[in-house]
Amino acid sequence: MTQNIFVAGLGLIGASLAKCIKKSHPQTHLMGWDHCRKTNEIALATSLVDEVPPSFSEGAVRADVILLALPVEITKTYLAQLGTLSLKPSVLLTDTGSTKAEITQFAESFSFDFIGGHPMAGSHKSGITAADENLFENAYYIFTPTKSQRVEELQALFRGTRAKYVALAPQEHDQITGMLSHLPHIIASGLVNQADAFNHEHPRAQQLAAGGFRDITRIASSDPRMWTDILLSNRQELLQLIDEWQKQMTTMAHWLQEKDETAIFRFFESAKETRDQLPVHQNGAIPAFYDLFIDVPDHPGVVAEVTGLLSDHQLSLINLKILETREDIIGVLQISFKTQNDLLQAEQLIQKKTTYSCRKK
Repeated sequence: MTQNIFVAGLGLIGASLAKCIKKSHPQTHLMGWDHCRKTNEIALATSLVDEVPPSFSEGAVRADVILLALPVEITKTYLAQLGTLSLKPSVLLTDTGSTKAEITQFAESFSFDFIGGHPMAGSHKSGITAADENLFENAYYIFTPTKSQRVEELQALFRGTRAKYVALAPQEHDQITGMLSHLPHIIASGLVNQADAFNHEHPRAQQLAAGGFRDITRIASSDPRMWTDILLSNRQELLQLIDEWQKQMTTMAHWLQEKDETAIFRFFESAKETRDQLPVHQNGAIPAFYDLFIDVPDHPGVVAEVTGLLSDHQLSLINLKILETREDIIGVLQISFKTQNDLLQAEQLIQKKTTYSCRKK
């Protein structure tokens, strides 16, 4: 008997998961639905899904598995709607939200089986046209089962993602992602906002806010609507983490006031030791950045030469930046890729086809 899979929300994550499901389970009947009519039209035109039902409710009542690829607050609205429908008794629900405790607790008030899910992957692009069946490869896909023991069904359904599965309790998930993802986004955005206010008094500061400052704050470019929802859905964990961060900064201010060189040195030494032990270019709570730094001469056409070479071999760039452009010296071309595989292929091409030296970070 053909299994009916229903994906609600056909943005980057939902559409990419739909591609993975269709590739690894071609025998399933894949239904997709989005609140945006244009998105539904694209889903059908590109054969991303087999069917777009007339409404969310009509797709849900026919589904064996329902995937809600939506923000947490919107997911709660749809869960409440599902609670009023005559779903199949054996239906299994999951979501893709970035926080898990609140949504899991809400879902447990209904009779259907629900297992929280969080594929830890993303892209600089968004929407259905950015769908990518390789988006989740080697990324962590976290499940937070509580009452339902059917997590193996979801792992089988999503095997086409080629992700690494991890099971966590909902609260532990939120504590970990709060520390390793949500708090860093707050700090990065806070640094950018503080620098912006500073720039009004010191206009030359903006000119100097490139290089390292731009790199350490690059996650501040994330979608503000999404991050507002994430923070509000994980507010209790974040309030505690922010309090701990403020205490650390107060301690640092005290060391500076007292000119405590030893304590300040130990602060940086400890951070360096911990940072140096972190794995390189592995997807975690924040997706890794895959940057290649190429030493190039100050000659006309050198950037076109490098990008043309990569284009000829179907390697897609997501960012390009010239770090050094002074006349008569070697410049540094920073190129960012979507995956580690693209990065390694690009490095091999540059080394084989040019005389330029390059390095990863």
